Amino acid sequence: MGKDNFADESESELYTVQIKLPGGDFVVNTIQTYSTHPLFQLAVFIVATAVMIWRLHAMEGKGFEGTVLGTLIMPYCSGFANLVFAYVMSQSASNGGAVIENSLVNNATNLTFILGLTALFGSAVVLPKTKALRKKHAEFTRINRLNLLFTLIALFLFTGTLWALASDNELNFYDGLILVGLFLFWQILHVFEVLKDNIRNEKSIHWSIAIDLALIAASAWGIYHAVDHLVEWVSTTSNPVFSFARIGWFSGLLMVLPNAFLAFYYAHIGRHDIVVSSQVGDGHICIPMCIGLFAIFNPIQIPASFQTGVYLILGAGLVHFLSIAALGRIPRFVGGVLVCAYAFFLYNGLIQ
Repeated sequence: MGKDNFADESESELYTVQIKLPGGDFVVNTIQTYSTHPLFQLAVFIVATAVMIWRLHAMEGKGFEGTVLGTLIMPYCSGFANLVFAYVMSQSASNGGAVIENSLVNNATNLTFILGLTALFGSAVVLPKTKALRKKHAEFTRINRLNLLFTLIALFLFTGTLWALASDNELNFYDGLILVGLFLFWQILHVFEVLKDNIRNEKSIHWSIAIDLALIAASAWGIYHAVDHLVEWVSTTSNPVFSFARIGWFSGLLMVLPNAFLAFYYAHIGRHDIVVSSQVGDGHICIPMCIGLFAIFNPIQIPASFQTGVYLILGAGLVHFLSIAALGRIPRFVGGVLVCAYAFFLYNGLIQ
């Protein structure tokens, strides 16, 4: 059996198979392998996400807890595809609008649709049975509430800075440096927060976390590989609904899926602090990191959907801030309002 006449196609790879018959003749058949088929890539995506959830959950008892896990670790896993998308698009200076649309759609989906659904269908927190454990849980909840509010304040800072820098309808090299610098400073703050917390509680990061990080990195690569092929399929398909002109919208919707899996899992086990921090943290990867990185290499012309997306993100962030400050979580009726707001956002951007 030999491989000949390789043809690189967007949906499948073609291999030539030679089969020797009893009479000495050869029959040449062309078969398809589906390693790049959308359904196969979707399966890869699901498996990689499941492995990531498994190891992230294990890391919570190894020095990364609560909102720090959702803010410092998860965004790099779920937002890796967005970073790669920005890098790939940076090969052409005309693709800056698609990067902004990708980031705005990603953030808006996280803050409205995903957090809205988890508020509607998430499980309630299971309280400890003993009085001592309930007291410890109450203290843990108060600390997480402050951390969530702090993370949401960073959302306002990042998105507000982007809105101010884009007032001249363009993002240049220096604007990109400001955005990337803000993000790196935010991450360094959380690294020191982890180190201080471990010293305060006389804990250390377990050596096995290196294995967890390796598995998470492999899962992130699998997610990137799957998303990359799915985005390629969307951009090359002959279906008139999917077109390169809307690649920013469709890629933003597609790349939010890893974080959606994480959010629904933690909502199911009643960890709403990680649900909110992971969604907001994933948004930090897009705004300011992805947009800032693109702007460093190429100027970005602000697309028409920019203002609507920014206002929706800031408005949803304010709703989350007030809900968590007053109630400690997002109530179900607020979740329904957020889902409706997201439906309007999609209608305004994709249908009108």
